[in-house]
Formats: sequence, C-alpha cells, structure tokens
Amino acid sequence: MGQDLLNDALVSLRHADLQGKSTVTLEPVSKLIGEVLRIFREHGYVDEFSFVENGRGGRYEVKLAKRINACGVIKPRISVAQRDLERYESRHLPAQDFGLLVLSTSQGILTQREARERKIGGRLLAYVY
Repeated sequence: MGQDLLNDALVSLRHADLQGKSTVTLEPVSKLIGEVLRIFREHGYVDEFSFVENGRGGRYEVKLAKRINACGVIKPRISVAQRDLERYESRHLPAQDFGLLVLSTSQGILTQREARERKIGGRLLAYVY
C-alpha cells in the first residue's frame, strides 16, 4: 500500500475485474474514493457499492459490473481549463466518446462531459474505460 489511496483503490478494482471476481473490498478509503465510485456506478462501470464502518475509517464493498478495461489515476494532477479538456481526453482515453475522465472541480467531482456542460475546468484525477 502506498500513499495514494485513490490509486490503490483503482488498482484493486482493475485487478479484481481482470481476475473475474464479482466483488472487491477497498480499504483504507476516503470521501474522494466514494465520489469516484459514485461516478463509476452512474456510468455502469460498477453495479453497486456500500460503505461499511469498521471502527478504523471504514471500507467499501464494491460489486463489479465486469466492464472495466482499464482505470487509473492521472499523475501529476493537472489543472485543466474547460477549453483544453478535449486534448486530455485524446491523451488518456482510447477513442472519442469512449470512457471517462474524472475531474475535481469547484462544483464537486465531475466527469469531463459534465464539466464541459457547466463550462468549468478542474484538476484531472482519474480515467476509466
């Protein structure tokens, strides 16, 4: 386990999906991981997830949808203006309209599509396809 909780969680998701597992437990966790999982659930990359309090910060129980080809964090966390989102989509995603970039914005954790609709930029956090 390293210092980047989001990276550890996404690596666990990717490996569990590659191994054909239907569920995975993510521990330790943060609110950021919960927001990224919420976005993954909204777009069908995970079926469902639940937070379980265990007295040590809790853990997430995640049911996989078997749709993750790749996911990971984007380091360094680059600040991106709304007009530059397309350039980073082509850099981190394999095809147009395929996959998601996750951004941290002043209006919360959003996908690149939501950020473009709201005409805001943010910091790139992760990708999934």
